[in-house]
Amino acid sequence: MANTVSAKKMTRKIAKRTAVNRSRRSRMRTFIRKVEEAIASGNQTEAAAALRAAEPELMRAAQKGIVHKNTASRKVSRLASRIKTLSA
Repeated sequence: MANTVSAKKMTRKIAKRTAVNRSRRSRMRTFIRKVEEAIASGNQTEAAAALRAAEPELMRAAQKGIVHKNTASRKVSRLASRIKTLSA
């Protein structure tokens, strides 16, 4: 347990930051899940629209340090390629 005033303040800050990060991560995963569901339904236009909405969320999460930039780019790329194969 924190003893000093500064240590107590840090635990409060960490708890606040954790809550914000959890919210951002959850929001990102929700957008990804919407794209996954659209792909599963087989509707390419709906999936493409969901990806257009999800891409900024993923990149924002990368900017905020929730995920690495390359991870976000990889997720977007893989979702885009899966949507592309729906037309074939």
